[in-house]
Amino acid sequence: MEFLHIVVLALIQGIGEFLPVSSSAHLILPSQLLGWPDQKLIFDVAVHIGSLIALLIYFRSDIWRLLRDGFGGLKTGHYSDEGRIAWLIVLATIPVGLMGLLFKDFIVTYLRSVVVIATTSILFGLLLWWADIRGSHKDVLAKLNWKKALLIGAAQALALIPGVSRSGSTMTMGLLLGMQREAAARFSFLLSIPVITLSALLLILDSPEPSALPWHTLLTGVLLSAISSYLCIHFFLRLISRIGMAPFAIYRLLLGVALLGMLWL
Repeated sequence: MEFLHIVVLALIQGIGEFLPVSSSAHLILPSQLLGWPDQKLIFDVAVHIGSLIALLIYFRSDIWRLLRDGFGGLKTGHYSDEGRIAWLIVLATIPVGLMGLLFKDFIVTYLRSVVVIATTSILFGLLLWWADIRGSHKDVLAKLNWKKALLIGAAQALALIPGVSRSGSTMTMGLLLGMQREAAARFSFLLSIPVITLSALLLILDSPEPSALPWHTLLTGVLLSAISSYLCIHFFLRLISRIGMAPFAIYRLLLGVALLGMLWL
């Protein structure tokens, strides 16, 4: 891989994973639109690990409380808000796991196309915008219950389709359920920890030996993805309550229209 390709793809993963714009779609586009060689699966593993490292560092205090109170509740039978949310994360992860097992081959074979990415970018961009406008933005994360968590998990499962966006679908559902923007984003990010972990493990099982790419290429991808992911999480959580989802929805609409226009030319 050329150094420019490493940098661009790592930044796409690091930033796109947590913005509601679909990192998986953007990772597919360079090879299909620019003629770049398709990056190896092992490189996708590397940049996913970078995003995971950023999550673990940024939410280290939250993760400790979730684990402590989640397992602690099993002993005492009483759960704090953190303990309850920990098990809601587990519950919300189940739908994407089931859908991945059932439809992974179909999605990889038939849905990794520019037409699908363009269509889902537009449709789910409009849905994100509508959810942001219609949502009451009143509920904090502590008010999340198992029914709402399961609905958010079902929305996350749809993100296996390229262009939907994992963070976009979960935030959209959170907003439709009345969550505050920051609360919806925070739950989406915490929910991504088991999903990215499982995704990286599946990619490792599907990928060839690590020697398929030089170690310095993989380490560069991990580092750039981790740094960009951390900065993206930090600034998104600080700004989302003020800027709302409109900028990301508009970007998705423009991207979808541009992709369709390129296909028609």
